[in-house]
Amino acid sequence: MIQDEIKENANLSSSPSGKLGVDFTKYYFLGIGGIGMSALARYFYTKGFQVAGYDRTETKLTSELQTEGINISFVENTDEIPEIYTKPEDTLVVITPAIPANHPQLKYFQDNNFTILKRAQVLGNITRQSKGICIAGTHGKTTTSTITAHLLYQSKVSCNAFLGGIANNYNTNLLLSSESDLVVIEADEYDRSFHQLSPYMAVITSADPDHLDVYKTADAFRESFEHFTSLIRPGGALIMRKGINIVPQLQEGVKLYTYSMNDGGDFCAENVRTVNGEIHFDFVTPSSRLSDVRLGVPVQINVENSVAAMALAWLNGVSFDELRAGISSFSGIYRRFNVVYKSDKIVYMDDYAHHPSELKASISSIRNLYPNRKITGIFQPHLYTRTRDFALAFAEALSQLDELILLDIYPARELSIEGVNSNLILQNVKLKNKTLCSRENLLPLLKEKDLDVLVTFGAGDIDKMVPLIKEQLKNLSIK
Repeated sequence: MIQDEIKENANLSSSPSGKLGVDFTKYYFLGIGGIGMSALARYFYTKGFQVAGYDRTETKLTSELQTEGINISFVENTDEIPEIYTKPEDTLVVITPAIPANHPQLKYFQDNNFTILKRAQVLGNITRQSKGICIAGTHGKTTTSTITAHLLYQSKVSCNAFLGGIANNYNTNLLLSSESDLVVIEADEYDRSFHQLSPYMAVITSADPDHLDVYKTADAFRESFEHFTSLIRPGGALIMRKGINIVPQLQEGVKLYTYSMNDGGDFCAENVRTVNGEIHFDFVTPSSRLSDVRLGVPVQINVENSVAAMALAWLNGVSFDELRAGISSFSGIYRRFNVVYKSDKIVYMDDYAHHPSELKASISSIRNLYPNRKITGIFQPHLYTRTRDFALAFAEALSQLDELILLDIYPARELSIEGVNSNLILQNVKLKNKTLCSRENLLPLLKEKDLDVLVTFGAGDIDKMVPLIKEQLKNLSIK
């Protein structure tokens, strides 16, 4: 049972009394509004357990959890913890790395000898009780894992899935199936979380350095991915994008495959072409070819993500007919190349891209979609450390735009760093049309702009501006 695994793998330093001999019937999540945490909360609630939690801010996702019946507090005081979750013998506490060490509720649970596990540890327990299909990578992992889950779920194979985004096909980040022992999991490299997993099969989409506040060096980041490959169970497989600068450390009996778009490999896309605004390609396996696959979300970068997902699905028994139907019917992920508003005069898109490589790929894909149109990008940098470490790379990626509106840094879990601000990026952007702007002044500024294709980028709270921008664009188009 998963609960037995949880007890065996609990962080004993957080539960010094060792009260691990009874089943947990209640789960309390610190940071429950996170995309990964919310999927776990939904999982245990669906299984019939009592679930509650804390998060700092109310969001659309926390509102959905509350509507589903999960109790959430947005005040960090310990008085806000419901009484039924104050017994360490029957309550497991799950935390995200974003929760600070001095958080009052976390301190309460530590001081009262609760069993406390990180989200990744709980996911790791789940992978040990199933066949975990784990998708890792600096970028591309959310899209690839969601496509993989859709391909499996709509086929005779089926699957369970804990996703890092809201799948448009299902309007959720959690898929459950009693008919399958496969579980698709987005393997998060932050805080070395993916080292807790025990994959049956894995994909690595990319390994561009990131999270240097944790890893310190690019070499340490690369070595972390290499260690992840060593966790794949014998009899399983690793599917790695061709050209990634890591050396897999595979156990005996683990097969290695490569994939690419138009660059060979064991699995690849060939004959990629655009027909009447739709992207078609041929899917090539080590032994066969599926011709003329239509991409449901016609964005160039999704071709390569789809190849990785199709490879996983094919290796697990999904037929060619099911692959063709699944790729065609995939309708995307919330905040991944979403077309928010479209009229005769303007297209407004929203994307989660927050790493230089993601931005570069995203802007390139948008340019392919709209080759002869002016692209204005609004970018909100995410984290002071990421801005400090990659300012020049951000500037290079954003220079692909025709016009840039750069917002202030969204700090998330971090304190400010002296001398680190959005201007570090802006001063190196090679565009004439570039502007620094606060969130508060964004809507008035957009009113003065001659917009053609508009895109918002970022992983912070820029998503809260999306409906406001959409409404303003609609009103302006009416006048």
